[in-house]
Order: sequence, then C-alpha cells, then structure tokens
Amino acid sequence: MTIRPRRSVLYMPGANQRALEKARTLPADALILDLEDAVAPDAKPQARDNVCAAVASQAYGSRELVIRVNALETPWGAADMFAAAAAEPDAILIPKVSRPGDIISAAKVLKAAGAADKTRLWAMVETPMSILNAREIAATAVDPENRLTCLVLGTNDLLKESRARMTGDRFAVVPWLALSVLAARSYGLDVLDGVYNDFKDEAGFREECEHGRTLGMDGKTLIHPSQIEPCNEIFSPTAEEVAWSGKIIAAFAEPENQKKGVITVEGRMVERLHLVMAKRTVTIAEAVAEMGLSEAAAGRS
Repeated sequence: MTIRPRRSVLYMPGANQRALEKARTLPADALILDLEDAVAPDAKPQARDNVCAAVASQAYGSRELVIRVNALETPWGAADMFAAAAAEPDAILIPKVSRPGDIISAAKVLKAAGAADKTRLWAMVETPMSILNAREIAATAVDPENRLTCLVLGTNDLLKESRARMTGDRFAVVPWLALSVLAARSYGLDVLDGVYNDFKDEAGFREECEHGRTLGMDGKTLIHPSQIEPCNEIFSPTAEEVAWSGKIIAAFAEPENQKKGVITVEGRMVERLHLVMAKRTVTIAEAVAEMGLSEAAAGRS
C-alpha cells in the first residue's frame, strides 16, 4: 500500500461550485467533496454533477480527492456510487458504516460500476454500532477486493447518537477514538480524527490536534481552510523525529546489524518494530516535502 500524508483532510460542500474551485489552491493533503451531510436533498443531483466534474478535471494537483456519497439505501446512493466510480477519485467515502457488510456491499457496487483499481474505499465511523464493530469493519481490508484503506471518525454524530457531552478533554470520546485507532492499525489502515467545530478557536483546535496525534491519528478532518496550516504542522513529523528515524535506519543498514532483531543506537535499545516506524516517518516527511515543492512550482507557473 502506498504511504501518503493525510494530515489535513478538508470537507468541501459539493453544491458550492465556488468552494470546489477554491479548493484547488488550498494546502490540504486531501479533500472530501461532500454529497451527503453538506448538501440539501433538492441540491444533491447538481452537487453530484459538480463534484464528478471537479474530480475528472484533474485540476487539484497532488491532493488526494475523496467523494463522500450518500448511503446506498438512500434515493441518491446508487447513482452517487456509479457517477463517482466513473469520475475516478482516489477514494469514495461511505457514510454511516455500521457493519462489515456495508463495506463489502459498496465494494461490489464499485466492481459492478467498473471502478478503476486506484479508487479506494474510506469508511465513516459515526454510529455506536460502528464503534462496537470497528474491528470487524477494519478486517474487511484483509480482502483487497474490498478496497478499504482508511477509517474516518464522525465525532459529531457519535456524540449525538450516544447522548454524551463534548468536553475540552474529550473524556467521553477517547474510548471511541482509541478503539478505532487499534482497529485500523490491526489491519494496516489509516485513521482520521473528527472535526473541530469552532474554526475561530485556533488554540482549542491546536490542542485537539495534539490530542489526536498523541492517540495515534494520522490526521484530522477539517471544516474550514483556516484549520489546514496548524493541522499540517502538528501532524507532520518533527525534525527531531526525522533525524532519529534516519539514525535507526542507518544503524540497521550496517552489515553487522542487518540480521539482528535488537540493536543499540546512541545508548537506546531499538527493535525491528522501531525500524518499521522509522521508515514510515521518513517516507511521510519526504512526501510532505515533495508536496511542498510541487505546490511551489505550480504557484510559479
């Protein structure tokens, strides 16, 4: 599986043509072009056309493009899936995934629609049942036919459905987040934290980004462009992390260490699992740097 940064993942309403055009210049790692919650029922067909045309335009550079469709059981779901498959986004985000069968069914629809191999599935984890079934949902990724690569937390919906209270320390939410991280990691998936609603509160947003990264999230979903830069900063590997990772990789590459399971680097015990983590850190850092150079070049052209 290709490793790519998913630090900042911005929701964009599919019915807003101006927003879709603006997104071409935003420094988000990924864009979720939304046909579901952000679109009124009578605007959904036009939003579908807008989003699919935007994806097909190939005007978004290195940004990962994801289309969030309406659920298959809704009046728009099947048409969304077939249109999205034809547009060939990087991924299709399935809402309200509560059971593994939701992913399996979506994958079958994509196959029937002739979707390109590159188009993956992301799953919204946003109901109590999805938390209870997080392991089984993530386990569908074992079969490559199911295309699953990422779990996305829908914390607002989880709070609503559970009747829990959102507090600054996210006391009620932490068990759901942690369980989702463990499920994702068990099956080689990425996992993204939910949105922060008060986009004018940068201090609170930064604190929640730090909290999510500490829990093991790969990035965070966003509702406003102003949240992109602090999110990218916090979810990027630090210079110290990259330097330490480089030392681990170099140490294991030494002839005398290539077959060892445990070595010592600068007085610290390091295992093969740390080598795997180090390689991922360096790969993400290199990809982030490459994206920055690509965007700078695009800006000069």
